[in-house]
Amino acid sequence: MRQGWIRSNPTPKQLDFLLEPERESLYGGAAGGGKSEALLMIALQYIDVPGHAAMIFRRTYRDLALPGAMMDRAHEWLGPTSAHWSDTDKRWTFPSGATLSFGYLDGPRDHFRYQGAELQTICFDELTQLREEQYTYMFSRLRRLQDSDVPLRVRSSSNPGGVGHDWVARRFGLGEYGTNAPMSTVRPFHAASLDDNPYLDRDSYRETLMTLDPVTREQLLNGDWSIRPAGTMFKLGWFVFTTERPKRAKWVRFWDRAATEAKAGKDPDYTCGALVAEAEGIYYVSDIQRFRESPRENEIRIRATAEMDGVEVPIRMEHEGGAGGKDMIDTYARRVLIGYDFRGDRPSGSKVERAAIVASAAEQGNVHIVRGHWNTAYIGEATAFPSEGVHDDQVDAVSGAVRFLSSQNEGRAGGLSYSAIPGR
Repeated sequence: MRQGWIRSNPTPKQLDFLLEPERESLYGGAAGGGKSEALLMIALQYIDVPGHAAMIFRRTYRDLALPGAMMDRAHEWLGPTSAHWSDTDKRWTFPSGATLSFGYLDGPRDHFRYQGAELQTICFDELTQLREEQYTYMFSRLRRLQDSDVPLRVRSSSNPGGVGHDWVARRFGLGEYGTNAPMSTVRPFHAASLDDNPYLDRDSYRETLMTLDPVTREQLLNGDWSIRPAGTMFKLGWFVFTTERPKRAKWVRFWDRAATEAKAGKDPDYTCGALVAEAEGIYYVSDIQRFRESPRENEIRIRATAEMDGVEVPIRMEHEGGAGGKDMIDTYARRVLIGYDFRGDRPSGSKVERAAIVASAAEQGNVHIVRGHWNTAYIGEATAFPSEGVHDDQVDAVSGAVRFLSSQNEGRAGGLSYSAIPGR
């Protein structure tokens, strides 16, 4: 194994991670398994190769700079060596000309800050704190010279939990995604726990973890990817997954619109548009568009979605109370969605009451989910609903769509003929 500048002897689990031949892999699960040290060793493995570039990412710069975190640990390892640190660039440069840099991916467009980077080793610390599009975009930064034999690698570490739990579990076949995921889509996962790290005071750390709530304790102490905060309305087993959309059905695209653009350090609501069909008493959730943009970008994306769906698909949008809600619906009717069957929809009852119709249909096996990249985010949100601190925008959008289609069947919203698959 190439040693690079690995400071200490790796544990057996860390060694397996260092020797992993696949381009993409994940390390960790439980807390205390030596995740940070493993990633730092990975990043330093090829720094004797001239021009080799490695980069370690976390969600925020603060996460990188905390005492004992990645940059602090790198200073401890590299400070006594001949490597040079640039505080301006947050980069170590080695005598070979190789570099180790640190970056963060906090805001919704932060990954575009690195669109000019050329990297051979990319590391993500605490991957479940990131969004999937941030992670996958960075694969475009992997490149090397034609005659180079240095492997291109993406290495990550993480515990279960966090905003990215579902997509990470799906991508690496963990938790409930481990039983049905095709083998071709599962990336290597190197499980490590507190018991695998002889350098840590395991007894005192275990005692600390035992004080946590049951869900967090199982995630951090035992690396349990299946456990999560439980909602009270939806169960994963109620949903039927399918690859087919009904050929003839009643359709609607229902929007739950957020007014706040995502900014660094903030986690506002999403604008969500659910495309749902009803055919013979079965509701098909066919597509969910979900984004956090400025009001103008929201208008552009909602209009583009309407063009994708086609003019035959009605569009409904939650009509919020007050003059602002009325003005917003008027703007969309007169300027954004001219030529489409668009109206505002005034909901009644609480979010929980509005979701009850969907939950009831799902429990009977009458909610089918058309497979797509958005499935994980929606199912994760639905099965956690209603929980404090968990987004419910997708649940609201699907609730609005099902409520509209249900009212059509009961004759309260005017006739609507069956139509073919949108966008086909």
